Amino acid sequence: MATEKFIIEVEPAKAAKDGRPSMGPVYRSVFAKDGFPPPIDGLNSCWDIFRLSVEKYPNNRMLGTREIVDGKPGKYVWMSYKEVYDIVIKVGNSIRSCGVDEGDKCGIYGANCAEWIISMEACNAHGLYCVPLYDTLGHGAVEFIISHAEVKIAFVEEKKLPELLKTFPNASTYLKTIVSFGNVTPPQKEEVEKFGVALYCWDEFIQLGSENQFDLPVKKKEDICTIMYTSGTTGDPKGVMISNTSIVTLIAGVRRFLESVNEALTVDDVYLSYLPLAHIFDRVIEECFIHHGASIGFWRGDVKLLTEDIGELKPTVFCAVPRVLDRIYSGLQQKISSGGLLKSTLFNLAYAYKHYNLKKGRKHFEASPISDKVVFNKVKEGLGGKVRLILSGAAPLAAHVESFLRVVACCHVLQGYGLTETCAGTFVSLPNQYNMLGTVGPPVPNVDVCLESVPEMSYDALSSTPRGEVCVRGDTLFSGYFKREDLTKEVMIDGWFHTGDIGEWQPNGSLKIVDRKKNIFKLSQGEYVAVENLENIYGNNPVIDSIWIYGNSFESFLIAVINPNQRAIEQWAEQNGISGDFNSLCENSKVKEFMIGELAKAAKEKKLKGFEFIKAVHLDPQPFDMERDLLTPTFKKKRPQLLKYYQDMIDNMYKGTK
Repeated sequence: MATEKFIIEVEPAKAAKDGRPSMGPVYRSVFAKDGFPPPIDGLNSCWDIFRLSVEKYPNNRMLGTREIVDGKPGKYVWMSYKEVYDIVIKVGNSIRSCGVDEGDKCGIYGANCAEWIISMEACNAHGLYCVPLYDTLGHGAVEFIISHAEVKIAFVEEKKLPELLKTFPNASTYLKTIVSFGNVTPPQKEEVEKFGVALYCWDEFIQLGSENQFDLPVKKKEDICTIMYTSGTTGDPKGVMISNTSIVTLIAGVRRFLESVNEALTVDDVYLSYLPLAHIFDRVIEECFIHHGASIGFWRGDVKLLTEDIGELKPTVFCAVPRVLDRIYSGLQQKISSGGLLKSTLFNLAYAYKHYNLKKGRKHFEASPISDKVVFNKVKEGLGGKVRLILSGAAPLAAHVESFLRVVACCHVLQGYGLTETCAGTFVSLPNQYNMLGTVGPPVPNVDVCLESVPEMSYDALSSTPRGEVCVRGDTLFSGYFKREDLTKEVMIDGWFHTGDIGEWQPNGSLKIVDRKKNIFKLSQGEYVAVENLENIYGNNPVIDSIWIYGNSFESFLIAVINPNQRAIEQWAEQNGISGDFNSLCENSKVKEFMIGELAKAAKEKKLKGFEFIKAVHLDPQPFDMERDLLTPTFKKKRPQLLKYYQDMIDNMYKGTK
């Protein structure tokens, strides 16, 4: 049976010429075979998205927050679209009465909440550039963004105020007004007044412009609506300028995609807002929900309480980053193994049967309705009982986690891929296509995509298994890096945005991300190592939570720092008569030998070359984290920082293995 193909070719491949490498054929989604979706009527800006929904669905529930009664979390309390609109208009008038005009920059700093969205919509109303400032970058970066983007006014979560105040006096060159989402203390007011800055609490600010009615400026499609600073794995953050066109085009594409796979959003959909609004992934999903008159409920800001918030809100769409899904996976694995023999045998039988049917091509709700009802229903209830789509983005999801969730979550589990520069969604896998496991699916129906060969890494876009740098063209692309035309020119060539990621086309038209262009180094024998590809292969083992592989041109072999899976290691130790807590097991030479053996098994199975085997490991019980500056806010590894942090261990591994 021929493989169904979900992409169509729109331009032929190009041979290498004038120093530019060869490019594979240009493809687009089969859902756009008769052209990209036309712009949605009347939708020219982010403000229109909200304004039209207020007209259409004034009484729909828009933003929900859990009320705290006697220190205990209660139900979600909702504001309707019209109620939100009325506050947005007040906030907009207050912003303008502080001397902030169209085209000025407005910072927003803090965890997702109703006030975040209200401040953002006030920016959209008055044609201001919304500039998210985010926590995970530390105050050095917050200060950098305020000065670089010339932020005039900033909205800030009450508990982030002290962090923002650390950016003074430098930030006060531009920043003249601060608005707290909550209260402010008299000493805080006095402190900023020294720098000529006004500080307001939320309720006070809303009244500030009540005497003035400012006309809303006409907003053009090409106007910038937000500058999102991306956390580079190296150097200063870059300000990605996103226009109204990018977001409006993306919404039309997402709509076409969801309708094409019979999963269209409706007014009854409910979304849990917990991934940072400072990132494009969450921002565009929330814009899609607003466009459809659907509901957005906010978490309480604590990962440990996330499942409780999910249970109360009962979302229908759940977006996640792999780290959250890994946690859910580990939690479920623990429950299964501690449930006794009968329960775990029943679970394993149901799992095997449903998994077998999914692999044969059955739709997820037909694969084993009885298992869903009897065995997997508890998992579904754990996610609130109403989830129909789980969407994973921001980093690669391990295949064993994805396949497990596809079986037990009783809903579609889709993996997407995109960058801030491509306005998030660029590829997304399709429901009920089990053979897309481990891929990011085909392109969304509003972009053209091709692969460009990378000869120095031996990736050939014209070979029978086409591999190369993923390049994207279309109206969702960013408008450039703010004040960094030089960096824009590096990645935008002839209308194509070069992502820096290496992709491989699959026979069905889905794409697999296999490597990163810059993560390549030479070993002392002159062999090139594409490290990200190896991390994907080795990391696909349940005993490993995370792995960082290192080598350099003075050494002939590779070493790794690993965050082992606590449960797996403790289980193995128990079976092998090794005692001690998790920390001491990570130091144990027998545990390290076991780990190297596991890595060697994977290497042999994948027929890796000798120099790609890992010869020594350091096991760190503490996961790589942002606190030690080892990860970016989207959980990508900061390789220079990892090297600095683990330098002593690396030296010891190289010394001890010779």
